[in-house]
Amino acid sequence: MRRNGYHHHFHSGHRPFSDRRWILPFFASLLVSVTLLLAALLGNFSYSYERDLDEDSSEYFVESDLNEVLRKPEDLKLEAPRIAYLISGTKGDSQRLRRTLQAVYHPRNQYILHLDLEAPPRERIELATSVKSDPTFREVENVRVMAQSNLVTYKGPTMFACTLQAVAILLKESVEWDWFINLSASDYPLVTQDDLLYVFSNLSRNINFIEHTQVLGWKLNQRAKPIIIDPGLYLSKKYDIFWTSQRRSLPTSFKLFTGSAWVVLTRSFLEYCIWGWDNLPRTLLMYYANFISSPEGYFHTVICNTDEFKSTAVSHDLHYIAWDSPPKQHPISLSIKDFKNMVKSGAAFARKFAKNDPVLDKIDKELLGRSEGRFAPGAWCIGSSDNGGDICSLRGNDSVFQPGPGAERLQDLVQVLVLKDNQPKRCAAQ
Repeated sequence: MRRNGYHHHFHSGHRPFSDRRWILPFFASLLVSVTLLLAALLGNFSYSYERDLDEDSSEYFVESDLNEVLRKPEDLKLEAPRIAYLISGTKGDSQRLRRTLQAVYHPRNQYILHLDLEAPPRERIELATSVKSDPTFREVENVRVMAQSNLVTYKGPTMFACTLQAVAILLKESVEWDWFINLSASDYPLVTQDDLLYVFSNLSRNINFIEHTQVLGWKLNQRAKPIIIDPGLYLSKKYDIFWTSQRRSLPTSFKLFTGSAWVVLTRSFLEYCIWGWDNLPRTLLMYYANFISSPEGYFHTVICNTDEFKSTAVSHDLHYIAWDSPPKQHPISLSIKDFKNMVKSGAAFARKFAKNDPVLDKIDKELLGRSEGRFAPGAWCIGSSDNGGDICSLRGNDSVFQPGPGAERLQDLVQVLVLKDNQPKRCAAQ
């Protein structure tokens, strides 16, 4: 009886734990509860994350750090602007390069001179020697002659490749410039640098002056479909471009734009073209390597397909250029008869001029106040003119400007272009 009682007590006391049918429902309900709790917590987190991501998704990507570099408040740019120039020429242009350089020189600016490979070595050496021997250039150290001469083919990509090389040199060697201007030996200024810098002092440092229009209609077949080869890319002697028999389809990932090859571009835009952090500038660089008249399309297509910059593109190159009617391949060579129209235009520069044309002397005398072989004077020139002395032989404060009538003309033009320009229409089809 005692043994049976003990046995009965053992089984009756442990039967609830020996019955495992309750385990599965218990853990199922526990799993459901935990799942609902986590869903609630993660749902709130996900909502907060997605809301923050929508508010500023750019902070999660490396490109946002580069974009912040471009978003410098204008009120931090208190210094007067500085301009970087590329002045280029070919065989026989060294004297014209020096004259144009003297006409646009200012100690605040940066200058690169380039004679292409068609110019003989002796001419390039003479140009470099004349720069090194000038006491102002030697003291200020803001004029460079490109040691590497490139073949530059008219209508070919070698022209804007040379421009990009000059920009890269300027970015590497000098951080102190705000706009880049490319000129040729056949260009000449219509205003002094004091006039230009004074007007640009009142401009946003984000404005790009680049004449542009979208390539549409029949121009697409004539410009976009043909494939050309520039021999300057792989030969050491200059030849004209040649056409291939193949044709390509029209691009669908970007729109094509064209315009003047002469530009006034901001440092921030050119940093984008050189760095190309979203790859568009590099893609278009390869595309335009086989494009007819690529210097008239590369920068234009880059800027008008980039959200960061397309609203900054003002469709004017600040040049006065005269054309035949209907226009031919090259513009009219300007002369004395064009002087009044040049002045009336308010443009900062004009092209193209024949070598030593008398109208250049008239521009020097009446618009620039420049004597032969000397700089166009500005407020930075504080020397004495007694006995025919050069007032620019002694330098003063280069951040002080003395604007003249040229500044008024240029200011009127810029106001029409910028202040009255409708930004949403920039880079739109015309």
